[in-house]
Amino acid sequence: MKAHCPREALLSACQLASVAVPSRDVKPVLRNLKAIAKADGCTLLATDLELGVRLEVRSIKVDEPGEALLPAGRLVAILRETTDEELTLETTNETSVIRGAANEFEMPGEDPAEFPDIPTFADDKHHEISAGALREMIRRTAFAAAKESTRYSMTGVLWEFEDKVARLIATDGRRLAVASGPATDNGGGDTKGQTHVVPTKSMALLERVLQDDDQVVRVCLKPNEALFKTDRATIYTRLVEGRYPNYKEVFPKKTTVKVPLTVGPFLSAVRQAAIMTDEESKRVIFEFAKKKLTLKARGAESGRSKVELPLDYDGKDVTINFDAHYVSDMLRVLPADAALTLELVDGSTPALFKHGTDYSYVVMPLT
Repeated sequence: MKAHCPREALLSACQLASVAVPSRDVKPVLRNLKAIAKADGCTLLATDLELGVRLEVRSIKVDEPGEALLPAGRLVAILRETTDEELTLETTNETSVIRGAANEFEMPGEDPAEFPDIPTFADDKHHEISAGALREMIRRTAFAAAKESTRYSMTGVLWEFEDKVARLIATDGRRLAVASGPATDNGGGDTKGQTHVVPTKSMALLERVLQDDDQVVRVCLKPNEALFKTDRATIYTRLVEGRYPNYKEVFPKKTTVKVPLTVGPFLSAVRQAAIMTDEESKRVIFEFAKKKLTLKARGAESGRSKVELPLDYDGKDVTINFDAHYVSDMLRVLPADAALTLELVDGSTPALFKHGTDYSYVVMPLT
């Protein structure tokens, strides 16, 4: 195998594919990226057996087709540190050599046949959604997924397709994010009531490959796995096993208070108030009154804060306590000039933030 590679393009592709390289030793061969060079370009493969990616690198000029295993960590380091705009990659059964104008790096070779195969997207039954819409849906939900395993399968994002609508849901038991967008059904059918939870790591990789807003993403959900196909990448992932909680039960049944907010000023006020919280007391007190929101916080040793924000609000007074991080995490994934509505019942009932009709975020209050 011999190919001429633009350094920046190859570095970007290798960094992206390396997301699927295992962080711990599963099998030594999985520490590699598999390169498959053909006349029309090169495909990089990486997997940790739970997550796999096939990534096309079209800017490579191939002189001699072939396959090779390349150590992911060292390859990325070489591409990051060298200054050549173009590099030559040449492999044999024994070695892989990368050459620049004034440098050369030789690495021992391994048998490409030992690398496990990664499924391709061959299922005719799938859904389609635009990359731009999907990327925003991922950004607005994945952060709310649980970081550690619980009795529910919450360490990922739940996918639902229903009536030409795609819906992503994430929760850690203390907050819940739900984002939706238009989708096309190509035989995939409604998935409401089914459990397809895509791990957070897989969602992060999927978000990173969605670089062109106008491209179409094909999604195939199966009982134990999912496949995602873009113009240049195919991602395979195992699903999180177990039962997902009934997220609809978390939404407040009837709200009596609706507070109009603007994301930017609200986020600034929350961040200012949170300066005086500490590890023992993460509580920020939100006092809603006519024309004004007052935020207060006090730490055992840090001191106290008080921040006031003018509001276009004429409803009843309501006081509710939140972990400021749960509120600011949501605000950071929305445009600063976006309109937001906070719906409340009282100070002890879950609060509902809504942005338009496609995004909802529920936060449990601190008691």
